[in-house]
Amino acid sequence: MSGRIRIRFIAALLTSVLLRLPGASGVEAGGDRPEAPVLAQVAPAVQEEIDEGRVPGAVVLVGEHGRIVYREAFGARAIQPYREAMTPDTIFDLASLTKVLATTTAVMQLVEAGRLKLDEPVSKYWPAFARNHKDGITVEELLTHSSGLKPDLDLSEAWSGRAAARARIEAERPVAPPGMRFLYSDINFIVLGELVRRISGEPLDRYAARHIFGPLGMAHTGFRPPLSALARVAPTDRQEGMLLRGEVQDPTAHRMGGVAGHAGLFGTADDLAIFAQMLLDGGSQHGVRILRAASVRRMTAPQRLPGGVERGLGWDIASPFAAGQDAAFGAGSYGHTGYSGTSLWIDPKRQSYLIILSSRLHPDDHGDAKPLRQRVAQIVAARTPPRVLTGIDVLEAENFAPLVGRRVGLLTNQTGRDAAGRRTIDLLAQAPGVRLAMILSPEHGITGHGDGPIASGTEPATRLPLYSLYGAELHPSAAMLSGIDALVVDLQDVGVRFYTYATTMAYAMEAAARAGVGVYVLDRPNPITAAAVEGPVLEAQGRSFTGYFPMPVRHGMTLGELAEMFNGQYRIGATLIVIPMRGYRRSLWYDETGLDWVNPSPNLRSLDEATLYAGVALIEGANVSVGRGTDEPFELVGAPWIDGRALVRYLRDRNIPGVRFTPADFVPASDRYAREPCHGVRIGLTDRAALNAPRLGIELAAGLRRLYPERFRLERTLGLIGSRETLNAIEEGVDPETVSVRWQADLEAFKLLRAKYLLYP
Repeated sequence: MSGRIRIRFIAALLTSVLLRLPGASGVEAGGDRPEAPVLAQVAPAVQEEIDEGRVPGAVVLVGEHGRIVYREAFGARAIQPYREAMTPDTIFDLASLTKVLATTTAVMQLVEAGRLKLDEPVSKYWPAFARNHKDGITVEELLTHSSGLKPDLDLSEAWSGRAAARARIEAERPVAPPGMRFLYSDINFIVLGELVRRISGEPLDRYAARHIFGPLGMAHTGFRPPLSALARVAPTDRQEGMLLRGEVQDPTAHRMGGVAGHAGLFGTADDLAIFAQMLLDGGSQHGVRILRAASVRRMTAPQRLPGGVERGLGWDIASPFAAGQDAAFGAGSYGHTGYSGTSLWIDPKRQSYLIILSSRLHPDDHGDAKPLRQRVAQIVAARTPPRVLTGIDVLEAENFAPLVGRRVGLLTNQTGRDAAGRRTIDLLAQAPGVRLAMILSPEHGITGHGDGPIASGTEPATRLPLYSLYGAELHPSAAMLSGIDALVVDLQDVGVRFYTYATTMAYAMEAAARAGVGVYVLDRPNPITAAAVEGPVLEAQGRSFTGYFPMPVRHGMTLGELAEMFNGQYRIGATLIVIPMRGYRRSLWYDETGLDWVNPSPNLRSLDEATLYAGVALIEGANVSVGRGTDEPFELVGAPWIDGRALVRYLRDRNIPGVRFTPADFVPASDRYAREPCHGVRIGLTDRAALNAPRLGIELAAGLRRLYPERFRLERTLGLIGSRETLNAIEEGVDPETVSVRWQADLEAFKLLRAKYLLYP
């Protein structure tokens, strides 16, 4: 037994005995009482997990809107050698929460200070790291576990100390090329911890204490807790035959002296609540700024990695390690778990966080905290309903009054759902006094899975006629609308001029006006905000199915507002009623509405992809792949004839705000260049608020034109760019930033027109 473990064990044992004596002081289990019936379900759920023997005890803390609404301790902190009741102020071995609380935060602070760059190779800061083909690994690939390094250092040989760990890292060989595989790796964060030391001149434990935990007032969080705190430390498993209390459980971190970038941190639920609130408040707490708001957005923005995993920088978003917390809280949430049984999950759209701390390895290394995490997350997530009510939710709340007594047609697809996930089709089919008579579907069909023309048929659940408006017909015929009193539209637009749902709605309005049928548009959010108005305005002669109205690429309007504008400006003459949303503000991104993401079409599988679509799609008319047929549509641009590294160098030199570029090789399974190896660039969204997506599209077009003037078919982009003047400027080599300035007069004129039809603040 090491001397340190022996001393800590004896101190902890004596303290635990003293706490059991009559009159001994200590914090009683309990804490802040639940204040809502929903949270009252937490206690029995936790107790069942304790009774099943999966955890000896736990502390659960819930914060909402800047205050703690639930704080309870359950079961036992320790079972052996004596039973100790769990208390809310118990200190836990936080395990891999170290990665995000200490290491990721420290790295982002150094990035803010300009001392570290995420897209630089690690070897720039640690030259010997480049050995054995590691020279291409970037700092960002460490943070996203896409470096290709294996999960942990070899522990089969005897070694100890940080110098020994560094030597083994330098000798490591990647098991996959960087950027090509998601592989959760402690080595990644051991390296990041070393970078913090090399760049700041302070070891990670001292740096974190001085720059993170100390300023935030997290008094009980740190590496290697002092002897005076051992009585409150939850023990983990056994090492060298003795119970671990106050010694890090992770064997690699233990060999490194208890301080490492991947594990070693100890802390309390109350301290984690301070940290979580700091992130929800945009990087500051009680006047102390730890990170810039842009840095918080950047490190918690989802990045789709190979295999469909979504991670942020350090933070988990949707992966096998999330233990169901990602599914419970949904899009926009993020967090991390720890091997010892700890977890922190944060939900910006609900302004809430959930902390679950347990020591599942005590006393026999056979516990399991995953069911506890999933059960409690489901309870807490159900407490706060979505903030925004869409048009169908409002109509439902009004008992469908505007449609009672009417024979209704419905234009919709898979996005037409209420807050509970029920289809608008089924709600109208079952609504008292409403007769749903037929259904229309836009491009991609009623399920949203189709590519290419869609045939008409019968809707399977209701057995009603289902007419496709993306097949033989683009416009509803008189026969389709025969006998209809009202046409309801419930579609999720994506906020981009050339997305065809708005045109299909407009065509339906024209047909309804001719047939004397009223139109009811059930409004939905603009996913990429209804505040930004960006990009070239469509020229009048460019009007088509992908451009119904002369407006910019990002029009900054909801579908209901577009309906009002189309009806007013084109004098369609439809009897139009928009059912507006409740609780909606123009500035909201979709993941801030509280609504669950439903793919509006097959190749828009996330909000990030929808955001990039407004730029990357501008060039997809040309002879390049934009990632269709891969797992990363609109996050990839390539072709067999592109040199990816040359394109990346060009784009990085352009300093385009809000995105990062890395070389990419990919093989589309379908669409352009199907089954052909393509080379190009992977585009990562780093700050969506800073990105002018249409300018990104113009930058891509200009770069490809400059690098490959004989290969890139610039003229084929006119249909989506929509402006011959813009295309000519690219052809002439005008700087893209200058090109975007030329849009301003047209944008200002459109904004004046748009203002007449806006429905939301």
